[in-house]
Amino acid sequence: MTARLRFTPVRLPPEAETLRAEARAFLAAEIASGAIDPVGGKAFDREFSRRVGARGWIGMTWPKRYGGQERSFLERHVVSEEMLAANAPTQSHFVADRQSGPMLLRYADEETRRAILPRIVRGECTFCIGMSEPESGSDLFAAKARAEPAPGGGWTLTGRKVWTSYAHRADYMIGLFRTAPPTETDRRYGLSQFLIDMSAPGIEVTPIPFMTGGHEFNEVAFDGARVPENALLGKPGMAWEQATSELAFERSGPERFLETYNVLAALIRSVGRSPDLRAAEGLGRLTAQLNTLRRMSIAVAGMLAEGKEPALEAALVKDLGANWAQALPAAARELVAFVPRMEENRPGFEAILAEATLLAPKLTIQGGTREILRGIVARGLGLR
Repeated sequence: MTARLRFTPVRLPPEAETLRAEARAFLAAEIASGAIDPVGGKAFDREFSRRVGARGWIGMTWPKRYGGQERSFLERHVVSEEMLAANAPTQSHFVADRQSGPMLLRYADEETRRAILPRIVRGECTFCIGMSEPESGSDLFAAKARAEPAPGGGWTLTGRKVWTSYAHRADYMIGLFRTAPPTETDRRYGLSQFLIDMSAPGIEVTPIPFMTGGHEFNEVAFDGARVPENALLGKPGMAWEQATSELAFERSGPERFLETYNVLAALIRSVGRSPDLRAAEGLGRLTAQLNTLRRMSIAVAGMLAEGKEPALEAALVKDLGANWAQALPAAARELVAFVPRMEENRPGFEAILAEATLLAPKLTIQGGTREILRGIVARGLGLR
């Protein structure tokens, strides 16, 4: 039964490790200049994205005719790891690089590709994803937001999306809308995807603040917003097949388990070079778990590089990774409890731990809720 689940071991090629050294040197210079704060710091910085784009590290796997480098998914994985470990402010370009650009490559018309993809590569274009809705959450088949043919051509959008990361700063959204109602036997019928200019009239973005006071999530309302005919990506009613491919990109990357990584780094600094047996064992377990997640994520990157669509494996990486990242703050708090408190071993630890504790709950819904992901895994294994 488990034969349907594949995590083939992958070793990073020499060019990936060479690129890792280049990325580390670049990030060290950014930290030294004050552009990156590896402890706290901002998540969204358009100027930083432009500098990353100038290095050729956005759209790395894309065709050169659109500004890409035609490098491997494994090389892209290495750059993502280094950015996350350094707490780099990548959110201005990350979604466009990870999933929206590949979606446009596969389903947009040539005019759209040539207009938008080079801007993404240069770090000049921010995307958000409009899938979840207030009444349906991660059950995408229950989506009710509508796209209807508009008089004179194009489409009119009506409905709401929720938990939309950085919609308040995005230039574009790739959104899931119904172009036809579902049938009794096929709930996915009638779902279509659209490229939406977020500056269009009829779009209102309302913030959903974090408990920390920060702001990433939003609710987005569409009240007769108009998009052109070629905003439809692919064919009408084919969004589920398209979204399944997109979600493999979204759910499998190192960001799914490295979002609270700075807690682990701060914990290591806090226990020092000679931890007691309890702290050493705890750190060993956390590190082994992290390395396992990393190997799984790299395996999925290898499958993507081969042109496969590992939706099942990606869902498992996201579920296990989110669980680990959510549990990390509590585990760190327990391990550091018996470490003598001294100024030199607690640089920023309490602040990092407090912020991660408040942010950790959101990891459950990013990229699909735990229940939805486990349903995908169970279905893929033939258990339901």
